[in-house]
Amino acid sequence: MNSSPHSPLRRSASVSSTILIALLIAGCSAPMADGSPKADEPTMDPVSEAVALLPDELQDGGTLRVAIPTKEPPTQFYREGTQEMTGINPDIARLLAGALGLELEIEVTTFDTIIPGMSAGRYDMTVSSMTPTEERMEQLDFVDYVQMGSALAVPTGNPQKIGFDGLCGTRVAVLKGSYQLTVNVPELDDACTAAGEDPLELLQFQDTRQAISALLSDRADVVYADSPILGYAVAQDSKLEVSDENDVAPVAVGIPHDAGTLDAVAAALAAVIASSEYQDVLAEYGLESMAITEARVNVPQG
Repeated sequence: MNSSPHSPLRRSASVSSTILIALLIAGCSAPMADGSPKADEPTMDPVSEAVALLPDELQDGGTLRVAIPTKEPPTQFYREGTQEMTGINPDIARLLAGALGLELEIEVTTFDTIIPGMSAGRYDMTVSSMTPTEERMEQLDFVDYVQMGSALAVPTGNPQKIGFDGLCGTRVAVLKGSYQLTVNVPELDDACTAAGEDPLELLQFQDTRQAISALLSDRADVVYADSPILGYAVAQDSKLEVSDENDVAPVAVGIPHDAGTLDAVAAALAAVIASSEYQDVLAEYGLESMAITEARVNVPQG
């Protein structure tokens, strides 16, 4: 049964309760056919205080449709040889759904289509390393769940000596709709203009793999993206290195304003963040430094 844009969660027929070697062996299984998790999939028991805050029609369960971007390890990626999503974002989504007593349905899409998709009622939530900005808050509510920074990836040896203070006039590969593109790039361009230098020459891609391919084929000079993703890429390819990093700040779960689930999600995420399961998920990918201690609601960044 499909939901309308004003009915944020779809009812279900059944109710169920540093980036190196760890990333190579990490992975969590997809749900079993009956919707219950496999033994090695991160789970969390329902949190009664959070469940009690859900709309009445969801007190007995439902399905949470969560939009997650395309393959970008270690934040989200397919288990080798499958179409089963694992990574930090899918695993946090699993813990959150468990804490709410809801089943999880992961909807894989491109980052730049997530907010339009939620506006159209296709998704109930996103767990996609989305930075809560004032502009995005015009359409979504946000609850923090981890922190991460932005980084620059360059060819090994950094032959052009590119850092954040040397981006003017360079060919910069970025992700469409990303925080780097929408918030940071305008500030960098302004600084270049003020210094009498050329602005950044932008190349926009749907995912970071495409951006890295452009760098390795000399169509770009640098990739500007989330630091965990670029750190993973560097660990896999000796032709790459990270030259600089900045902007370590929380990213957040995004929820449509009219969903009616913000209080429940905030309570559930507070329980998730305080749990051992949360620490285990981050440790699985060697990213314990991404942990936060407070599920803040609607705190803008940038």
